[in-house]
Amino acid sequence: MTLTPRLLDHCVLPVPDLATARTRYEALGFTVAPQGTHPFGTINSCVYFSDDTFLEPLAIGDAAKVRDAIGSRNVFVARDALYRQAIGEDGFSALVFKTDDARADHAGFEEADVSAGPILDFSRAFVDPAGRSGKVSFRLAFAAVPDSDAAYFFTCQRIEAPATAGRAALEAHRNGASGIAGVTLAGADSQAHKAFLSVLAHSPVATENGAIAARLGNSRLAMQPADGPLRLAAIHFAVADIDTTAAAIAAGNVAFEREGSKLTVRPAPGQGAIFTFEDRS
Repeated sequence: MTLTPRLLDHCVLPVPDLATARTRYEALGFTVAPQGTHPFGTINSCVYFSDDTFLEPLAIGDAAKVRDAIGSRNVFVARDALYRQAIGEDGFSALVFKTDDARADHAGFEEADVSAGPILDFSRAFVDPAGRSGKVSFRLAFAAVPDSDAAYFFTCQRIEAPATAGRAALEAHRNGASGIAGVTLAGADSQAHKAFLSVLAHSPVATENGAIAARLGNSRLAMQPADGPLRLAAIHFAVADIDTTAAAIAAGNVAFEREGSKLTVRPAPGQGAIFTFEDRS
């Protein structure tokens, strides 16, 4: 059977508080959306891109609700809590893929023995950039390397969601970023994770320059050898003019390294992963 590669949806990045994350992301030249509130105690302020991917800086808004949700086997908040305990308040905890059928994904994860727990259905209120309010509903199916203490993965099915046509203002960034071109994972014995990466990507996994890699429908995953268990390490953004990107980041007084048409920004408070900006013009 020929598999259709999954589409990347977003990256989840735990932060100690949204104010710290907002300050950091704005200094990097990103436009940051207003706060969103989950019914189970977490809050976010997302960074949306024109390729229909986004970043989700995630903080704790109501610790009591989070504790109740963990007790109710809410995998999203339980894995977030596990990450914060094992790694810290700043990081890159989850990679999320689009899906039209989270129940089928859950069955596939169980069959492959990589399910991280039960499906999660939830809804939350939203207000769009034009001030219109409504409700969005999601269904999530979770996967993780067995016995892992940090990185996890899930597919996200939008059961009820508004059109994104009115989101253009939030998708325009001073740094010129238009989307997530790729994500790098790291871990000991990366070759041992080839089967897991293939299940996640719905795509064959190849070895390229010492790293294993899989193509998504709209991005690319790569995994490099590193000490320790599986981790999500870096996010790679596509830009059209690297000089414009460099000027925007410099204007925010953020240090970066430049190598040709690629900029690298190291993690800092509010930014828990390596960010690279790559000229895709």
